[in-house]
Amino acid sequence: MRARMNPYAAAPEAIAALRALDSYVKGCGLEHSLLELVKIRASQINGCSYCLHIHTREARAAGETEERVHLIAAWRESPLYTPRERAALAWTEAMTLVAQSHAPEADYQAAKTQFDEAELVKLTLLIGTINLWNRIAIGFQLIHPVAAPAPTN
Repeated sequence: MRARMNPYAAAPEAIAALRALDSYVKGCGLEHSLLELVKIRASQINGCSYCLHIHTREARAAGETEERVHLIAAWRESPLYTPRERAALAWTEAMTLVAQSHAPEADYQAAKTQFDEAELVKLTLLIGTINLWNRIAIGFQLIHPVAAPAPTN
C-alpha cells in the first residue's frame, strides 16, 4: 500500500487548523480516557487503521486496559464501561453514522443524563474532529507505522 498523498505537506495551514481544533478538544475538560474511547470507536466504525493505530496506543499508554480497548466494538454487551462512557459511545455511533441515524432522541436523552450542555457540545466536537481525521487518513490512504511485517501462511 502507498499513501495517495501527504496532506500534511500539501496543505500545512489546513492541517494546522485541524490540529488547533484537536488541541482544544484534548484540553476541553472531558476525561482523557473518554476522549480515547470515543476516538477508537469512531475510527472502528469508519475503518481507519491509521487512527486506530494511534488511539489504541495512546489509550494504553494513558493506562487503558487491553480488555477495554479490545472490547470497545462490543461495548453494549460488556459490563466494562461506565454509564457516562456508554452514553458517549452511543452518541459517537449516532454522530458518526448521522446520515443513517439522524441523531436518535433516545441517544440524545441518554447523553443528556451524563453530560451537561457544554460537555455535550464538547463531546460532539470531539466526535466531529475524529471523524474529520478519519476522512483525511482514509481519503489519502495514510499508512500507520508497521513494527513487524504481517505473517505469511
